[in-house]
Amino acid sequence: MPSFVWKGRGRGGQSQEGVLVADSREAAVATLRRQQVRVTSLREKGREIPFMPRLPSRIGIKAVAVFTRQFSVMLDAGLPLVQCLEILGDQQDNRKFREVI
Repeated sequence: MPSFVWKGRGRGGQSQEGVLVADSREAAVATLRRQQVRVTSLREKGREIPFMPRLPSRIGIKAVAVFTRQFSVMLDAGLPLVQCLEILGDQQDNRKFREVI
């Protein structure tokens, strides 16, 4: 079921906002009306797909930069993706970073 982010006004005119899970946009509006909320804004909450997964805090930005550069050079040289990851993972000293790779 999709989630909807909403803003509205309560019975006394006070601003309210929240997230509501409903089958459809219409169902979300109906639910809020039953709660005596006048909806002023309603949008479906998008799925958040991070560009890069969150790395554990013990992995430094320098290590990520070095990895990225080495990975890029290996791919440009024509090595297969899986082989690049295996090589870089084997060379990695940081155990957490090795698990991520």
